[in-house]
Amino acid sequence: MDIFGMSRHGLTTAFEQIAVLGVLVVALLSLLYAWFLRASVLKKDKGTEKMQEVWDAIRVGANGYLQSQLKTILPAMAILTIALFLSVITGKPSLEAQREFGHLGEQAVILIVAFGRTIAFILGASFSLIVGQLGMRMAIQASVRSASAARRSFNESLSIAYYAGTITGMLTDGLGLMGGTVIFIIFGRAAPDALLGFGFGGTLLALFMRVGGGIYTKAADVGADLVGKVEKDIPEDDPRNAAVVADLVGDNVGDCAGMAADIFESYEVTIVSALILGLVLYEATGQIVYIVYPLIIRAIGVISSILGTFAVPIWEKFPIKWLRAHDAEESMFRSYEVSSVNTIVFAFLLAIFYAHDWRMGALTALGVALAVAFNPLTSYFTATKRSPVKEIVKSTKTGPATTILSGLSVGMESSVWAVVVIAISFVGALLLYQGDGPTYVLYAVAMIGIGMLSHTGNNVAMDSYGPISDNANGIAEMAWQGLTDPDTLRARQIMADLDAVGNTTKAITKGVAIASAVIAAVSLFASYIADVNRVKPGMLDAIRISDTTV
Repeated sequence: MDIFGMSRHGLTTAFEQIAVLGVLVVALLSLLYAWFLRASVLKKDKGTEKMQEVWDAIRVGANGYLQSQLKTILPAMAILTIALFLSVITGKPSLEAQREFGHLGEQAVILIVAFGRTIAFILGASFSLIVGQLGMRMAIQASVRSASAARRSFNESLSIAYYAGTITGMLTDGLGLMGGTVIFIIFGRAAPDALLGFGFGGTLLALFMRVGGGIYTKAADVGADLVGKVEKDIPEDDPRNAAVVADLVGDNVGDCAGMAADIFESYEVTIVSALILGLVLYEATGQIVYIVYPLIIRAIGVISSILGTFAVPIWEKFPIKWLRAHDAEESMFRSYEVSSVNTIVFAFLLAIFYAHDWRMGALTALGVALAVAFNPLTSYFTATKRSPVKEIVKSTKTGPATTILSGLSVGMESSVWAVVVIAISFVGALLLYQGDGPTYVLYAVAMIGIGMLSHTGNNVAMDSYGPISDNANGIAEMAWQGLTDPDTLRARQIMADLDAVGNTTKAITKGVAIASAVIAAVSLFASYIADVNRVKPGMLDAIRISDTTV
């Protein structure tokens, strides 16, 4: 059996060839699920004329920012595209590329790698741009609909906000997985030559959107706060305060577009590093499983994310009483746990029956557990019901100095626990492959990253939910000013509750994003070391600080 000539890449069994194609199908399924959710969200009512008036100002501001950002990014992309095409002149194609395409001639190999790397760069950058731009546009569309739905029911308002966030998550999953898989199918063992461009493209756009978005967000936020505190009789969320609209736009720019592009970059980089390190192990052992296993795990994670995210609104009225969720935060956590259990079970089955090495399943489980651990860990330090937040509230009674000290100490304490959890996962990788050589340990770290980001759909959905609920609450406050009827008061309380949960979910996903970036950086540097050692063994010994010669 030889589908699309994949046997020349080392995929000799029917299972491996069908599995790789199945990964591609799952990536497309993720995009179809995003389209389905988009259609369901856009069907919802946009509320009163006053709500639409406030929302339209936010929409125009967001579109203006996105257009300005695009004009800044495109020239830089054009220059780097040319530079990347010419990079094969200074850095020759890898040995794998020469083996894969050498029968076509030396010049043909150079051209194939140059075009492959360039197209992969454009794909990586475009996919990151699509995730950020479409995700932010959907967040804007969902905010007014979520506010309008609060007049009808808590569950409907939650569903609209969360499903709109899930669209961004599924785009991240689908596009990231599709890009890596297509490059592997086309280039096979020479995939690292093209994956270099794919990862770089995603990283470049993430840098623009994360840093630029973060600066815009904070500038708008501080501007709105200053006007609210300095101008007489103008509250912070008064529609007469023009900076309020910029603040609401900024929430989407930083926490939706910026964070989505950031996580997409980590998603790309972990799969790139896992494939490169897997290739090194394939050359050493002759087992293609080290390349195929990460791809299949990502596909399993996408399916788990689809099941988990779709189930979020179900938990409020779940048939089994003790499993019912009592608030939005609990519903999201419950769904995340369902996705996690599903991924861990199938990861162990795949590791035992296909890879014949239970440790690979354990690595995936370790990565998933690391992501899950950030949910209760961050929730403890940020949820309004928990003692750290209550302690900060209590300290406000004695003035700003104690409030700052209390908040700073709680923030520092929370970061310590996050570092401890990440360190434990690294130790786990070391213990599982103790005595098997450094390449196995580095591959294990990359696999922890694969497991941690296997539920990117859930993570990005929780993150994007934050600015959507924040915008919805802002629209409600500005559009419903002066209304005191029972329905409006109940709806405003629903929006306030959803907004409070959104602040917690944003904090959780920031922790996941930072932790995954740490693992992605370690994995990518490890793949760089492995690549250099294959071309010129011992070249990096002079700068190895773990084993100095002095």
